This record gives sequence, structure tokens and C-alpha cells, in this order.
Amino acid sequence: MSRYSQVLSNKSGQYLLISSFPARLAYGMISLSIFFKVQQTTGSIAIAGLATGVNGITGATTAGLRGTIIDKFGMKIPLRILAPGYAFLILLFASGTNKTELVVYAAILGFSAPPINLSVRPLWKVTVPQDQIRTAYAIDTAVMNSVGVFGPLIATSVALGSTPELALQICSALIFIGGGALSLSPQLKRWKPEKKTSNDLAVWRTPAMRLLMLEGVFIGLGWGAFDIAMPAFTVLEKIPHRTGIIFAIMAAGTVIGGLVAGMVSRRTSSLAAFKKLYLFWFIFSLPLAFTYPDWSMMIVTAAMSLMAGGLQVFYLEISEAVRPKGTAVAALGWLWTVEGTFAAFGTAIGGFISEHYSPRYCLALTTICVGIGYLVMRGGSDLLKEADRVPTEDEDTEAMEANLDTNK
Repeated sequence: MSRYSQVLSNKSGQYLLISSFPARLAYGMISLSIFFKVQQTTGSIAIAGLATGVNGITGATTAGLRGTIIDKFGMKIPLRILAPGYAFLILLFASGTNKTELVVYAAILGFSAPPINLSVRPLWKVTVPQDQIRTAYAIDTAVMNSVGVFGPLIATSVALGSTPELALQICSALIFIGGGALSLSPQLKRWKPEKKTSNDLAVWRTPAMRLLMLEGVFIGLGWGAFDIAMPAFTVLEKIPHRTGIIFAIMAAGTVIGGLVAGMVSRRTSSLAAFKKLYLFWFIFSLPLAFTYPDWSMMIVTAAMSLMAGGLQVFYLEISEAVRPKGTAVAALGWLWTVEGTFAAFGTAIGGFISEHYSPRYCLALTTICVGIGYLVMRGGSDLLKEADRVPTEDEDTEAMEANLDTNK
């Protein structure tokens, strides 16, 4: 506890945590706010899924570029331009009155999303002493994951209890406040991008990274379909308020699973633990298509989220072990470009399937994609042999450093 209190008593660390929290909370709210805005304006779940999916596609396809830009040039300009611009565009989206406007505005929102998490993550190295970095990353990760609990709950409660426009206005204000405060952080002047030599391979030329991208295709598609099927299911059954509850349960399960995995990660091979958890993740997903948005879905998704939380820890350790040098930020950015792009496709397709057929087909697709992802990682594990060992202290620190959603 003394190590945590040392970080929390650091005024620069306090500023970093507090200034970034509003924007992170906005990112936890934005997807459901978009969904409910479009669904209530157009009366169509399919169009709502399309808008949410398009927003995800445009945001994901630029994630790798954001990481590369930060690795080369820093973060000051992206924050000071994109944060206020994104806040304004959210208000513009909230004013949309027809499906064409809403889909176009949703796409523009994705392109213009400021790189909040990509900016916060490296700043800890110039905020606390070296011996406190791992503790700082643990605190920062806990704060980041907490928005996965509160964001969906706030978005659902405000959108359904008042109006989706109000939820979007709150997102806009939070982005403006958080992005603006973070852009004024004194740490920005001290942070320097990681250097890359001419001998270092590009991300796309590394076989292990290509394997992770292939797995990301299926996981993105499956979870994109789930992310739209679940709120669509609750809307069709006239119990939309359960959307936030289920997402919050999943977020809490992910946090718990990650914390448990973090406690054992120093005593096991990252790859071996990853493969075991992946198998259980698939097994727990088998009944998903037969659940209903009540206790059954809550139990199944909670079990899956516990596994997913642990998988996240070991996945990041694996990616850190196999990534090319000089790509500390860009590697995860490009991985998310692939996974996030296919997640957006899954969301767009899932909205149509949910409205015209049944959300259960999308839930079945999630299970199928998790199974394929497991086979991909199992079959290509030889390419990941560098991660088939207990990580060193430095590698474990880098994995904790990367434990953030790199889309934003």
C-alpha cells in the first residue's frame, strides 16, 4: 500500500490521472450514446448498428497511424487540435435528424478521435521515478478499466432516462475538459518518442505480429457482432435498461480477471497461460447464443469476461515480446487497427442480422469466432516462442504500460 500511496501523493501523477479521466469516461460512453441516438431518431436497430460500426471502422483504421505519429513526433499537436474538434463534432452528431446525416457524422467522429490513451501511457515514465513505474501503471490501468463500468451505465441511464442528445452533450463536455487539461500537462515537454533504427523491422513484416493480426480479424468480427447484438436484444425485448448492467458486469469481470492474472503472470509462461485461458474462454462462450438478457446472459458473459481479463494481460505480454524494436506505441496501434476494423464490420453486419433475423445469430457468431481465434493461436504458437517463458521485469513493465485501449 505504501507504494500506491507514494504514486498517489505525487502531484504530477495526480494531475495525469485526474486530467485524463473525463476524456476516458467519454470514450466509455460514446458507442452506446451513438447507438441510442440513431435508434431513437430513425427507429431502426440496423441503422443504429451501421452508424456505430462506421464510427468504429473509421476510428480503428486510424489507430495505427496515430501510434506511428506519436512514436515519431509526440502528442502535443494531436491533443490540442483533435480534442476540441472532437468535442464540437459530437455536438454536431447530436443535432443530426436523419439517417444519412447520422451515419456520415458518426464516420467523421471516428476519424477525428483524439489519442487520449496513447498519450497518457508514455507520460508515466516522466512523471514518477523508475522504481514506481509499475505501480503507476497498475493504478492507471485500474482507472482506465473503471470507465468500462461507469461509462455504459451513465450512457444508458441518461439516454433512456432523459435523451440521447444529453448523453452526447455530456460526452462532448468531458472530452473538451479532459483533452484540454491533458494537453496542458507539463509532462508533455519532458517526454520524447522512442527511437527506431533502420535495421528494425516494420510491424507488418514480422510473422508473429501478422499472426496476432489474423487472430484479431476473427475476435474483432465476433465481438463487434456481440457489441451490437446485446443492446439490440434488450431493445427488441423492451428491456433496454439492462444493456448498461450487462456491460458493467462484463467490465467488472475483465478487471477482476486481469488482476488475478497479474498476480500469477510472474510465475508462468505468457504463451502457456494464454492458450489455457483461451480454451476456457471458448468453452464458457458455448451457451451464449441460448441466453436471454437476464441472469443467464449475466452469468455467461461474466464468466467469459473473467477469462478475457486474464487473456488481455498475457496477450499484451506476448505482443511486447514479439513486437519489432522502436514500435512501443505503433505495434498495439496497428493490432487494434485490424481488430477494431473487423469489430466495426461485425457491428454493422450485426445490426442488420439482429433486426431482420435474431440477435442470437450474432451471439452464435461470437462463439464461432472465439473458437477460430483459439485455433489460429494454437496452430501458430511456434511463431510466438519468444513469449513461451516467464517475462523479465522490464518486459512485464512494458506489458503493463501497454494495458490500455489503443484505439483512443
